[in-house]
This record gives sequence, structure tokens and C-alpha cells, in this order.
Amino acid sequence: MRDITVAIDVMGGDHGPHVTIPAAIKCMARNDSLNIILVGSQDAIEAELRAGHAKPGPRLRIRHATEVVAMDESPALVLRGKKDSSMRVAIDLVKSGEADACVSAGNTGALMATARFVLKTLPGIDRPAIATFMPSLKGPVLMLDLGANVDCTAEHLFQFALMGSMLASAVSHKERPTVGLLNIGEEEIKGNEVVKRAAELIRASDLINFYGNVEGDDIYKGTAEVVVCDGFVGNVSLKSAEGIAKMIATLLRQEFRRNLLTKLAGLFALPVMNAFKRQVDPRRFNGATLLGLRGVVVKSHGGADRFAFEHAIEAAAEEVQGNVLKRISDQMHQLNPGQA
Repeated sequence: MRDITVAIDVMGGDHGPHVTIPAAIKCMARNDSLNIILVGSQDAIEAELRAGHAKPGPRLRIRHATEVVAMDESPALVLRGKKDSSMRVAIDLVKSGEADACVSAGNTGALMATARFVLKTLPGIDRPAIATFMPSLKGPVLMLDLGANVDCTAEHLFQFALMGSMLASAVSHKERPTVGLLNIGEEEIKGNEVVKRAAELIRASDLINFYGNVEGDDIYKGTAEVVVCDGFVGNVSLKSAEGIAKMIATLLRQEFRRNLLTKLAGLFALPVMNAFKRQVDPRRFNGATLLGLRGVVVKSHGGADRFAFEHAIEAAAEEVQGNVLKRISDQMHQLNPGQA
């Protein structure tokens, strides 16, 4: 396993260095091939390292950045005015080759705009997509796009299918993962013209193992290992799932606390409930890839705790180790031999 260097935007997210730095140190302790560059205020980084009884070294370096991107800042203003932000410097490290990947819990719009401006898209890819794994009855399912592109053409959806297939293959170690196109029905006649045309393009490609159309409930059944949709539908699906999960957890707590009998039942059910919680814990699936760029960039949830942020770092390392960028580039070259 080759050495991997990940640049961490330690100032991003709701919790900043108090979460990002301990998570990075813990990941390094588990993975001897992982090197970290902590990007942000040097004073803040050094203070957090002292608090955690850690110090810089060959595998843990500090890169000072004078600015921080707020969660509510305009992506356009960030792109023009904050060239020394921890987010921008971390992405620049990927551009220069000093880092293999970047992880940030910061402003999603600013991260996407900055990463796309600095790194550019891979040859043959029109737009990057946000992709992440989600739980299902058959194991993790990769879903994209989750909000980067609300208006897509059939060609964009085809590109998402190809990129998603390559990422799932690299991370899940499956040679030809099945790809489903999210639709309002399984039948080929269902859906709008864009989705119908996208299905034709995907079905005609030998590079993609196309399952066919899938519906919303198929995501969690694990019907296909990759689910493709535009960013509007994907984001609504993701937020709906998060809302349902929170509602179920809240209702279960309320019922188990209703009276003495239900509290006793809850005590006996605790091992089962804890096992269920581990399986669907959203923190285990934290880390959405900005797929299609000429560099690996992973977006962590802004409110991620240390456990969740560790998973985002691990997702970035797995993508680099799986050589996802080269896989996508090679496939796009087969489709467009003259494109560089």
C-alpha cells in the first residue's frame, strides 16, 4: 500500500480544529501509510496538538492559512476574495501534487466552486457530481448527484453513471457494479425525456453494467450498487432519508420512555437497538466525493463529530488508493480517444 497524503481544511465546519485535528491523528494511528497536512491558523493548530499531546513530524505537517471560509459566505465572493483561506490552500496542495486529496467540512458551495476553479474537471467530464455511499439492506449504495447539478442533460447523467461505476468498483472492490437510474417507475416508458434518453445512453455502453430504472425504495433495498439522478432529485432524496431516520429515532425514544413498562421493554431491547443504530449511523457514511475533478476532494458534513470526520478522511484515502481518477480518465478516453 503506497503512502497517501491528505490535506485537511482544519478550520471548516461547525467545530473546526477541535474535531478535524483529533480525527486526523486517530486516522494516522490506524493507517501507517497515511500522511496528513493540517491547513489553517498555525496558532490554532498548535494549540489543539498540544491539547491532544501530539506534535508535528514527517507524517503530520502544518500549512498556515490566514483566512477562514464561513459556512454562510457566498461561493463567488470566497472564490474572488479568499485566496489564502484554509479551504483554498488545501485544494491548492492537491493541485500542486503535494497532497493526494483534500478533506473539508466547510461551506459546500464554496468548496465546489473553488475545487472546480483550481482543479478543473477531468477530460470528457462536463460537470463534477457530489457522490456518497448510503446504507441499504445489501450493503452500501453509492448515490450521485446529491446537489451539485440541479439541471442535467442525458449526457450528464451518463457521465455520472460512468464515474459512479468507477468509484464503486474501486472502493467496494467489485469489478462491474450494477448501476440504476432513479425514476418514477421501472418501466422504460416512465420518466421525463432526459431520463429516458439517459437510460438509452447508459444501456448502450459496454462500460456500464446497467440494471435499469430503479425507484426511491430501491435505494435502501440495495437493488443496484450505484444509483444515478440529477442533483435536485438526489438532494431531496438524501434530506428526506435523513429526516425519516431522525423521526424514527425520536419516536422510538419517546415510546420507550412512555411508562415504566416501556422503559423495561427498552432495557431488554437495548442490544438490538444499539446494533440497529450502528448499521444506519449516518456518521459511518460521512464523506461525499466531488467526483469528476482532476483531484480528490471530499466534503464532510459541517456538523460532523470526530468519528464522522474520520470516515471522511478514510473515504478520501480509499479513493486515492483505488486510483479512481485514472479509472475515470481511462474510461473517458475510450469514449473520446482524441480528448486530453
